[in-house]
Amino acid sequence: MKFETFKAGAWQQRYQYKSFEPVPVNHEWVWEDATINALLEAANRALGELNAFSLIVPDIDLFIEMHVVKEAQTSSRIEGTQTGIDEALMSEDQIHRKNAMTGARCVITLML
Repeated sequence: MKFETFKAGAWQQRYQYKSFEPVPVNHEWVWEDATINALLEAANRALGELNAFSLIVPDIDLFIEMHVVKEAQTSSRIEGTQTGIDEALMSEDQIHRKNAMTGARCVITLML
């Protein structure tokens, strides 16, 4: 199947909505644009690096979890929330205790 003329699917009219129905992609692919070869080569190399890295990291699940926490912390900073990585790793009990202590400090400060 020629890559440049491939249609991923079509919109099908349903009762009161349209849905997208993809076509199967398990074909023999042919393309004329040499840029696609370079992109596939770069993607293949990146996958190889990722695979090699996963063999080096002793606990890949923990690594992925830490990466997700870091991304969530960075994302919340964009939204204006100031959360440190140490706070992002706290359990709910620790957060409740910290908030209670902070609230108690505020009350004591106001009383003085």
